Amino acid sequence: MRVLIEIGVEELPAIPFLKEEANIPLKWNKILSNYNINSNFKFEYTPRRLVLFSDDFPKNQDDITVESIGAPKAVALKDGSWTKAAISFANKCGISVDELEFKNIKDKEVLYHLSVKKGSNTKELLGDIINEFLKDLNFGKSMRWGDKEYEFIRPIRSIICMVDDENVDMEIYGVRSDKSFYPHRSFGYEKIEFSSFDEYFNLLPKYGITLKASKRKEMIESDILEIEKKYGLKVEKDDSLLAEIVAITEHPKALLGKFDESFLEVPKEVIITSMKENQRYFPVFKDEKLSNNFVVVSNGVGSDESLVIAGNERVLRARLSDAMFFWESDLKSKFSPEPLKNISYMSELGTVYDKELRELEVAKSLAKIYDSKLESEFGGDYKPSLEKAIMLSKADLATGMVGEFGELQGIMGSYYAKDENEFVSTAIKEQYLYDEIPSTLFGAVVNMATKLESMFGLFSINKEPTGTKDPFALRRAALSIIKIVLAKDLNFDIKAIAEENAKNYANFKIQNLVEFFMDRLNSIYPDVNASIINACLKSGETDFKKLNSAILALDEISKADSFKEKFSTFKRLANIIKDETIDSVDDGLLKQSAELELYGAYKGLDLEVKDYKNYLNQLFNLKNEIDAFFDSVMINVDDEKIRNNRIALVGAVYKAFLKVADIKEISI
Repeated sequence: MRVLIEIGVEELPAIPFLKEEANIPLKWNKILSNYNINSNFKFEYTPRRLVLFSDDFPKNQDDITVESIGAPKAVALKDGSWTKAAISFANKCGISVDELEFKNIKDKEVLYHLSVKKGSNTKELLGDIINEFLKDLNFGKSMRWGDKEYEFIRPIRSIICMVDDENVDMEIYGVRSDKSFYPHRSFGYEKIEFSSFDEYFNLLPKYGITLKASKRKEMIESDILEIEKKYGLKVEKDDSLLAEIVAITEHPKALLGKFDESFLEVPKEVIITSMKENQRYFPVFKDEKLSNNFVVVSNGVGSDESLVIAGNERVLRARLSDAMFFWESDLKSKFSPEPLKNISYMSELGTVYDKELRELEVAKSLAKIYDSKLESEFGGDYKPSLEKAIMLSKADLATGMVGEFGELQGIMGSYYAKDENEFVSTAIKEQYLYDEIPSTLFGAVVNMATKLESMFGLFSINKEPTGTKDPFALRRAALSIIKIVLAKDLNFDIKAIAEENAKNYANFKIQNLVEFFMDRLNSIYPDVNASIINACLKSGETDFKKLNSAILALDEISKADSFKEKFSTFKRLANIIKDETIDSVDDGLLKQSAELELYGAYKGLDLEVKDYKNYLNQLFNLKNEIDAFFDSVMINVDDEKIRNNRIALVGAVYKAFLKVADIKEISI
């Protein structure tokens, strides 16, 4: 059978809809599966309709096989007569006692019955299926309309449910199904009637509706390409903005608009943000510079394009006039952190100005670690500029522009700090980077100080993430810091840095923070055996540069063909001293040749960790000596001194490994 379902709604808000879009066909198929219906369905949408259709919908549900198992034979049948348990089982299965049978299941004779429940007519189930489907959709917020009790993302105005060109009569959310749909608003507000499955799809484009989202996307991209070729322009591609525009149009047409060149005096980020966030326009560039053009996507059919363009130009002019006012007003004011004293950060942590003072202390502690590198990069004394970068980093929060465009924090600060040197302005701009790496070490210090202070402060007032909740994005901040450290090849001992700054915070549980950082490492190394990461963490190392070297070296060694054989030897070694106290080796107590050879080989090692791979290979190359030791030397002898000395010898090798990783934690 052919089935067509359309849920006609008032305009869907794009962003909530797009978040749920991928789940819609999955939820529909799951409900069908729950009803024992197997059918291939296609899903399409416009902002005013959700459409599901199939060419192979079954007439009936799949038959259901019901397997019933009852009491053991000894309980069901006594003295040749059926017991109450057997009679009850027969009644439950809808059969007579004469039809009762036994089956051997797991070596036990039990009552058994197999029945087949015929599937119902699917047409009769569609109303319930659609109702369940609509209730299962989650767009974040729902609304009620009129005096109805129903809730949905937007009011439902029409229902189509058709099987083989026949209307399936039903009422859903107060709306009765029929064979009619609402056209594009340019064609009026009266519903369009149709008679068949094919006619529905043929009529849609005639009434201004391009049903396929992929087709609407192609239309927009084709128009943009034509504009670029005709005018020698380059339209900024933005996939998320394009998806949003596709979701709010039924018949899109991309048009080129223009604004006064004088507005280009405003920073380009302000103009672009105003276009994209407020108006859903595409920014346009010429010769790699922002031009005074924009692309608007109209949803009209047969509209006068010049009027559409003129109307959007008026709207954008008003927006940019406001931006110009904020820009000029902010430039007249002194760019300073002083106003931040009046902006609260958190009640337990004071004002934003207080936060900046703590950020400065964090930045100074980082600068001590990277002092020579910073001085070389900066070309002299960087410290006054670092203090300015930190203290001006949040100053744009008090500006009119950031008050209007909150997403431009940092970006506007970099413009307002233009009188400072480039290191300062760039660092202010890059302080909020998460997925990208700051361009300079100077900027990396500012970026990390900002994030670390937030983490120190929030951990000190018990606002660390719990479970899946992370309202302050601290997991993302920790990951970002680790990525910066590794990308810049920096030593970064999180425990030492936290301890140095702990004096500025009350009730700061440093170990909680350290463990929080360490828990992020599995995300940094998704292709590394998790037990190798855990083994390296068990070494107690908290410097991410050293941990990175250890993890990569051990991972590389573990992937060698010979490693599994080597590892079994060292796993045994680690297990022997699992619960033992490791003393120093007394070489005067070493008598057997195998223990003397092992001790000699061990003493010949360079036990300073310079190159992690070479260091580990040195230890793994002791395999022959250790195997010989295990084969010919008895550890658990009666003489306690000899026994402890042999444990100490094995333990010395284990302790050498422990500088890099606890090998007993590795699983391969």
